Amino acid sequence: MTDDLSLHWNTAYQAREETALTWFEDAPAQSLQLVRRFLPEGGTLIDVGAGASRLVDHALAEGAGGVTLLDLSDSALAITRARLGDAAQNVTFVTADIRTWQPDLAYDLWHDRAVFHFLTKTEDQAQYLATLAKALRPGGVAVMATFDLTGPETCSGLPVQRYAPATLAALVAKVAPGVFAPIEAEQVPHHTPKGNVQQFQFSVFRKLAGQG
Repeated sequence: MTDDLSLHWNTAYQAREETALTWFEDAPAQSLQLVRRFLPEGGTLIDVGAGASRLVDHALAEGAGGVTLLDLSDSALAITRARLGDAAQNVTFVTADIRTWQPDLAYDLWHDRAVFHFLTKTEDQAQYLATLAKALRPGGVAVMATFDLTGPETCSGLPVQRYAPATLAALVAKVAPGVFAPIEAEQVPHHTPKGNVQQFQFSVFRKLAGQG
């Protein structure tokens, strides 16, 4: 399954320039705003499903350190590594499936723009949240951005699960009870390179103290 998904995403990134992909953002404004607010000075950030996102470029330019980029696609991560040039030495690149990855570091901030909504099975959602619980320090913050209820039903040919902030919070509470607390959410439109509008929701959770 992981190999099939890796092939799918490698093919997607090899078929077109990253700037032509529907999820491309030259300046990921909403994500960057949340990083500025919730990443403590000198803190550690992981961007899961990072792909070739330019969030890392902006975060590094603003002084972020300890940045990890994780994705199934080594082709996507190679695009970022080449684009960053010498700055890539300040980034840890991880090619892995978020459902089975074993983190060796407790992060201050977890950022996910559009991974979780691809996990349409309960067992996959549970594995993701278990990984998140392991990867985030107590008191740390997780940003989970998915398609909103009015967003697309598929992306890159794959089905997705759409959420409102309330339905995502309810699912997190059901699958990982007592681990995370929702602290805020916002619905945000994304304008694709072709000018289409996709509705996203950005939910922010805090890992509760006392959770290992």
